[in-house]
Amino acid sequence: QVQLVDSGGGFVQAGGSLRLSCAGPERTFSNYAEGWLRQAPGKEREFVAAMSWSGGHTYYKDFVKGRITVSRDNATNTVSLQMNSLTPEDTAVYYCAADPSNSQITTASPPRTWGQGTKVTVSS
Repeated sequence: QVQLVDSGGGFVQAGGSLRLSCAGPERTFSNYAEGWLRQAPGKEREFVAAMSWSGGHTYYKDFVKGRITVSRDNATNTVSLQMNSLTPEDTAVYYCAADPSNSQITTASPPRTWGQGTKVTVSS
């Protein structure tokens, strides 16, 4: 059951930036790890970035290489993904994900709750 609303996707040229945002009810942020998954056409869903519910721990997939930053604001029940230096390989539908377990998100397993997805297209 989708309880998160993610937004911010769009069309950008290689080297550009986008900021994705995700909002949800308090019950999906309290004590939940938050993060982002993505799925490119014809490929498996993969983990991008995540943050523990306290914000004390962050996790990134290797391909992020310092280009992507995840952040959260528990006061407003939002989580964001700042993406810089985008390449065509970043083209995918990005999904906000929330789960009591960090590893459920970092292993790209189906999370307890996730958004409807926001599409990111990077042109060369």
